[in-house]
Amino acid sequence: MDQLKAIKYFVKVVETGSFTLAALAFSVPVSSLSRRVADLEQSLGAILLKRTTRSVKVTEVGNNYYQQVCEVLSLLNDSDEAVRAYQSTPMGVLKISAMVGFGERILLPLMDEFNELYPQIILDVSLSDEVTTLARDEVDIAIRGGYAPQERVVAIKLMENKFITVASPGYLETYGSPQTALALKEHRGIYFNTPTGPTPWLSEIQGQWQDVSAPSVLSSNDGNWLVDRAIAGKGILVLPRWALQISLNSGQLVELEVSSAIYITQNPNFAIYLLYQKQRYQVPKVKAAVDFIVSRVKHQYAQ
Repeated sequence: MDQLKAIKYFVKVVETGSFTLAALAFSVPVSSLSRRVADLEQSLGAILLKRTTRSVKVTEVGNNYYQQVCEVLSLLNDSDEAVRAYQSTPMGVLKISAMVGFGERILLPLMDEFNELYPQIILDVSLSDEVTTLARDEVDIAIRGGYAPQERVVAIKLMENKFITVASPGYLETYGSPQTALALKEHRGIYFNTPTGPTPWLSEIQGQWQDVSAPSVLSSNDGNWLVDRAIAGKGILVLPRWALQISLNSGQLVELEVSSAIYITQNPNFAIYLLYQKQRYQVPKVKAAVDFIVSRVKHQYAQ
């Protein structure tokens, strides 16, 4: 039995949820693929997949095995690519995943210059606020806001991710300017939706953390639309300074000065990180991209 091929077949069945789709992906007969997976189960002495006439589901032990072999396959692919690309010109497809707001405002403009420096690298940039697992999603580089992850990856802090409270001059003229964090509760709130829900407004008042969120008038995961709504005077908005800087510079939005700072988390280590798997840095295209992004962002947004 070709165990490596059987493992790849098994992984594809888990990811597609179908023997038929997995067979199509490898251009092999369904019967051949199914037989190899069965041989793999027999060699391991465990049932990895629960089959019915309508569906196929991974068992508990199968899921554990899937997680482990995905890492092994990723390491094999990285090793092969590193050997092929050793001391070569950066080239090939480079997959980058980044937060939508950061990607639109900061990353994508930088990629034009990167393309000119490395014309043989084909960029595949995906913007999403969903959490990315590098090995599972086959991403070379991920840029995420939050905390340094616990997964086994290299995390480089690109910049602070400080949130500020803003409103339009028109809104403040109509509703007044809140002087304290607690006064925000009497206003109208515009909220950014994360995959886990709207970001709260938190403030440490007399040594105690309190939720000072205003009643919501609208929320979305589209930061540009939220900024437009805030400029239109629909409410008070809390977003990272880097996402609001253009509107602040133009005077369309004004940073509020309240008695206590507003946060979206109690954790002080909230920042934007560039993530990659350590062994991937040996690949020229990944090294070139990591060095370029870190250098440009840290230079432009030096704290």
